Amino acid sequence: MSNELLLSTEISIKDKKKTFIGKVVRTAIMANTKVMQVRTADAEDYYLVYYRKSFIFGDNLNNVTEGSFIDKAFQEGIVFESAHPMLSILIPKQAITIPNRSKLFPQLQTHFSPQEIAYIATTLDSFFEKAALSKLIEQIYFDHKRNGKFMKAFQILQILSEFMPQLKSANERMSSLEFSSYHDFYHSSNLPAILKKDPLYVQLYCFKNRNNPDAYIFLENILKSNESYIEMIVLWLEKVRRFQKAEEIDSYTRIARKFLTMKEWILILAEEKVNPFQVLPEAKAIIEEIIMAGNYEEAATFLLKFMNDLPVTYDSILKKLWENVDAEFVGSHLDHFISILQRQGNEENHKQSEAQVYQLIVSMLKGYDLKTVYDKLQPLQKVLPHSLIFRKLSKMAKMLEDPDRMMELGDYFAEFKQYDPAIDCYSWEMELKPQDPDPVWKIFKMYQQKGMATEAAAYQKVFAQLKEIQESV
Repeated sequence: MSNELLLSTEISIKDKKKTFIGKVVRTAIMANTKVMQVRTADAEDYYLVYYRKSFIFGDNLNNVTEGSFIDKAFQEGIVFESAHPMLSILIPKQAITIPNRSKLFPQLQTHFSPQEIAYIATTLDSFFEKAALSKLIEQIYFDHKRNGKFMKAFQILQILSEFMPQLKSANERMSSLEFSSYHDFYHSSNLPAILKKDPLYVQLYCFKNRNNPDAYIFLENILKSNESYIEMIVLWLEKVRRFQKAEEIDSYTRIARKFLTMKEWILILAEEKVNPFQVLPEAKAIIEEIIMAGNYEEAATFLLKFMNDLPVTYDSILKKLWENVDAEFVGSHLDHFISILQRQGNEENHKQSEAQVYQLIVSMLKGYDLKTVYDKLQPLQKVLPHSLIFRKLSKMAKMLEDPDRMMELGDYFAEFKQYDPAIDCYSWEMELKPQDPDPVWKIFKMYQQKGMATEAAAYQKVFAQLKEIQESV
C-alpha cells in the first residue's frame, strides 16, 4: 500500500543502560514463536524472539547464521515485510527490556513448562552456544526421566533430536526399547489423540505441514479454540497470498474485526492484492466517512491500487476526489487520476476539470521544466482533448524554440505563477529590445509577485527612465 497510510512500526528497546527506538523491518511467525528484525538509527539490526505473547530474548546481530532458528523462521515461516500494514499489528505496544543472559533461563522457569523451556531454548541458538542449549535441554530430559515421567522425557528427546539431529545419544535414546511405546504412539496415533498428550508437538507439526489441507484445518481449529485470532488471520493471509483467492472473506472479516479497525483490515487485504472494495460491502461507507471529514487525499490513497477495478457505485466518490484533491497529490499519482477521468466519460464533466488541471500544471511546473510537464501530461490531454488549459500548455511547449515569442511565453509562465521562468523570458526580450519599456515593466511586476521589493523598485526605476525617453522622442 502507499506510504501515506503505513501504520507505525516503531518499538522501544532497553538494552543494558541504553534505551532507543527502532523500526521493525520484518517479522516472521513460526507456530507459537515470532521473530522481529529491528533496525536502529545507527543501522544496527536487533533480532527479538517472542514465545506466544511473551518477549524472550534479543540482541544485536551482525549476521544471522545459516541454519539457525532465526534463519529458518524467515525462510520457512510466515513473513511480513516493513511495507505490510499487518506488521504494526504484530508489534507489541509496550517497550521491551532485554534480560540478563545469565538470569534468562531461571526466569523462564517461573512462566513456562519444562517442555516449553526446552523448545524456547532451540529458538535462541543465534544468541547462545548451541552446545550449551543442548546441555540445558538434556538436563530437562534427565530430570523427567529420574522422576519417572517417561512420556515427558520422550517429548524432550523429540525436541532435542530436532534441534541437534547429529547428536547420536539423543537418536539412540529415542529408538531405545524403554521409549518404544511412546515412539509408536506418536507414529501411529491420530492428531486429536496426540493433542491431548502433547499440544506443543501438534502445533509445531501442523505449522510445519500447513500446506497439507488436513494439517492446515487442524491448526486452524486449534487456534480458534485458543481464541488466537491474530494467528488465525496470519495463517489465512498466507493462504490468500499463496492461492490469490480470498475464500471465507465474511467469516475472516468477523475474526479480524475482533482486533482490527475496518480501515486496518482494508489496508491488509489490499496489501495481499485482494480488492476490499469488491469483497467488503462496508468499505464504501468507510471511504465516504473519510471524504465527509474532508480527508480527500487519504480517501484517494485507499483507492489508488484498485482505481481500474472499482464497482460503478464508486463513480460519485471518484468524481469528488478529482474535484477536491490537492494538485500536488494528483501529480504524484497521475496515472491513477487519468483512470478517474476516463471513468467520468463525458465532456460536461471534463469542462468542470479546468480549474483542477490549471492547479495541476502550476504544481508540476514547480518541480519540472516545461517540456517534462508537457510530456507527462500527454495521457491526460488525450482524456480532455478540448481543455483550454492544455492548449495553452501546448503553445508554451512550441514557443520554447522560438526566440521571437519570448514575451508571449513569459506571459503564459506568469499566468501559471512561474515567475522566474517568466523573468527569464522577459529578460531575453529586454536584451533584444533594450529601449522597449514593456519587458522591463513585466519584470517589475514579476518581482512584485515574488515579494522582492528591492529588485522590483530597481526595475520600476528603469521602466520610468525608458518610458520618459520613449515619450520625449
